[in-house]
Amino acid sequence: QVQLVESGGGLVQPGGSLRLSCAASDRAFSPYSMGWFRQAPGKEREFVGRITWTSGITYYRDSVKGRFTISRDNANNALYLQMNNLKSEDTAVYYCAAQRYYSGRSDVAANWHYWGQGTQVTVSS
Repeated sequence: QVQLVESGGGLVQPGGSLRLSCAASDRAFSPYSMGWFRQAPGKEREFVGRITWTSGITYYRDSVKGRFTISRDNANNALYLQMNNLKSEDTAVYYCAAQRYYSGRSDVAANWHYWGQGTQVTVSS
């Protein structure tokens, strides 16, 4: 069983930046894709973005396009989420996720096979 561990969350002021990291416990793990979801209090978990592991192609939800960037380190099975120009509505617990193989639309949480424990991001002045 692959474990995903996120880090890098915290408190930041509006307009600030944070970088989240996600490490897979098995360095031999070769996912089809990895991505990020978030869940705000009282809301459903929502898709943030994903990267196809071999091609590096990325896809984002509209509200973060131009502000968030997903990247990966294939050699170390690490995933990153660079978040710039953060807004209060970005406040949520952020989860790293992985698909072992293609299993449907990437914006559907049920289609992802592995999840991290989450890291809190709070955007507030």
